[in-house]
Amino acid sequence: MAEEITIARPYAEAVFKLAKEKNALSSWSDMLNALTEATSIEQIRTLISDPGVPANKLAEIILEVCENKLDSEGRNLVNLLIENNRLDVLPQLSALYEQLKAQFEEILEANIISAYAISDSQLEKLVSVLENKFKCKIKAKVNIDPELIGGVKIVIGDEVIDSSVRGKLETMSVALKS
Repeated sequence: MAEEITIARPYAEAVFKLAKEKNALSSWSDMLNALTEATSIEQIRTLISDPGVPANKLAEIILEVCENKLDSEGRNLVNLLIENNRLDVLPQLSALYEQLKAQFEEILEANIISAYAISDSQLEKLVSVLENKFKCKIKAKVNIDPELIGGVKIVIGDEVIDSSVRGKLETMSVALKS
């Protein structure tokens, strides 16, 4: 995994630089998502790993699957990745690109894990508190985990804010054992 990320990083940085210059950050997100979806199809994965499939035929198939979701630069990226035998790093390339885009736009992704469903107003209030704390825009994704018993656990990057009942019980348990 680390090796694929290392390989994908220069491609992601180059795509990000190009997207920023052309003011096309969102369209590149869409193109990379389309390419990642296309190359995750089982039949295409088989073709990618088959050395007997000519590069131009592979490119033709991938571009056909992506239909009109790629512009000329997106098509060039496909050809470049095929030429360098790097199609397998598309998921990492896409993820790294999204991270660069989020940093540029000063947006952090927050994974909010709640014991129960969160209403829109509760989510708005929570996001507002997080935006004030982190001094940037927060894009929240909510997941439900009944094992938390109550409260929420928030993961932003490598920071975890655990205010769940389960988390507090575990903290008390550790404190009592010492």
